[in-house]
Amino acid sequence: MVTPKEKTGHPLRIYWAGLIAIFLVFLIAAGSCNLKNNAHSGRLPDGRLIGTVNHRSNMPFDSNQVASFYGSYPELNKYRKDLLEVYRQNRFMHIWYDSGGIVEFGQTLYSKIRELVVEGVSSKFPYQEKIDGVFENEKDNNLSQTETELMLTNLYLFYAEKVYKGLADTTTTAIGWLLPRKQVSFAALLDSVLPDRELFKRNDSVLFSQYYKLRDVLQQYREIEKKGGWKPIDAIPGKKGYKSGDTGRIILQVKERLLLTGELKHNNGSNLFDNDLMEAVKKFQARNGKTSTGMIGAELVREMNRPVGERISQIIVNMERCRWISPEFAKAKEFIVVNIPSFKLTFVRNGKTELESPVIVGSDVTKTVIFSGMLSYIVFSPYWNLPQSIISKEVRPGMAKNKNYLEKHNMEWNNGQVRQKPGKNNSLGLVKFIFPNSNDIYMHDTPAKSLFARETRAFSHGCIRVGKPRDLALTVLNDDPAWTTKRIDAAMRSGKEYTCVIKHKIPVYIGYFTAWVDRQGNLNFYNDIYQRDNRLASLLKEDK
Repeated sequence: MVTPKEKTGHPLRIYWAGLIAIFLVFLIAAGSCNLKNNAHSGRLPDGRLIGTVNHRSNMPFDSNQVASFYGSYPELNKYRKDLLEVYRQNRFMHIWYDSGGIVEFGQTLYSKIRELVVEGVSSKFPYQEKIDGVFENEKDNNLSQTETELMLTNLYLFYAEKVYKGLADTTTTAIGWLLPRKQVSFAALLDSVLPDRELFKRNDSVLFSQYYKLRDVLQQYREIEKKGGWKPIDAIPGKKGYKSGDTGRIILQVKERLLLTGELKHNNGSNLFDNDLMEAVKKFQARNGKTSTGMIGAELVREMNRPVGERISQIIVNMERCRWISPEFAKAKEFIVVNIPSFKLTFVRNGKTELESPVIVGSDVTKTVIFSGMLSYIVFSPYWNLPQSIISKEVRPGMAKNKNYLEKHNMEWNNGQVRQKPGKNNSLGLVKFIFPNSNDIYMHDTPAKSLFARETRAFSHGCIRVGKPRDLALTVLNDDPAWTTKRIDAAMRSGKEYTCVIKHKIPVYIGYFTAWVDRQGNLNFYNDIYQRDNRLASLLKEDK
């Protein structure tokens, strides 16, 4: 027989039973919101996990759930192959969880996704609302733990693709970018690079250092845009211009404009064209591919009046080009870079610029190809073997009009082809530089020296004419004692073709950058002579 006391239980038992019930309710409630609270607080039970993915996880998940996940979220299906590779390397253990919930690197990744605009990326993660639900308290999260795990890995792959890889190789090849593309292993990147907070901000082993320089100036130009940009400068009629000592309303406008972009350090508010303004104008001209005359003309005003939004787009497309470049190329002992829009060749050795030279590149009809090769030979006093197209269009009609056409142009027949003999009037000049390639493009001297004085130098049939060919030969061969300055000069003027094999082949990169931050930290803009920027900007907008 049970007494009333026995039915109700001892008061202490009731007390502990109540506490246990309350505790269980608390646990259930805490468990339901643990994911978001942990994501916001960054609380981790193991300090060694801070800023890292969870490589010591002993929390496996069923790999069969991958297929059903992509069935539910088909817009992420393109990441399936890379996701499986990531999890194979992690033995299909949870990456983003430990016993306390989502590890801190998950929050770091989410923050970076929210700031993609800083990276010049306008794409949006296809299921951003699902991710927001994981990290934002005020939004519903209806993902299971495994779905959350897989969603975060897809978020990482999305970020790595947009920021570290860029457009697909097939796309860049189709638009004429034939420089070798950087190879990115998303699994290796997750394992070794991204977990480090500082490397996540900047890592020169993953992204070409120029990328970060452009990223910095992108923020500066966005700040200018946020404040309203720059006011348009009045048009200058006809050929009228302004020089040092002149006065006028436009002088005030130009000072305001150059103060915004840093060429002018202080605006004294005077309408006098003073020496400070002249130096600022020269800097602007030099940084925009113009001859530094220090004078303000109609063309220069048009350049200054380009909207800040146009400049921002120009920076963004060049950041994208930087994503395709391997950071390793700049670490080579020596290399040669030709940037087509800047009409400039740069020779770098041991991290220092040994030589800069103006160049002439292909016209819009016969564009210089964007590719790379290895400088292997120097040909002194070269013959010029005329391409069949020039023989058909120029030589044969010339011969029909003048039977002495070949002799007049110092040419001769050679095994059924026409070639121009060596000499100072040879179209290749006194020396050419060979980096074997299927495009039949090389660098060479030219007798037409006056063309190097022009701002726009796109006149060739595709090859690259070098403004300082002798200096380039001396720089290339300066570590070869057999090739003294005297011998190089003699070989260039001997009138007899001679091929010098370079002992150590030198990488040559022919690139296309219309925005570039130089070693002094100055942002330079160049004209998009082949009209490539707008096409690339369109592709980036389509790549959502």
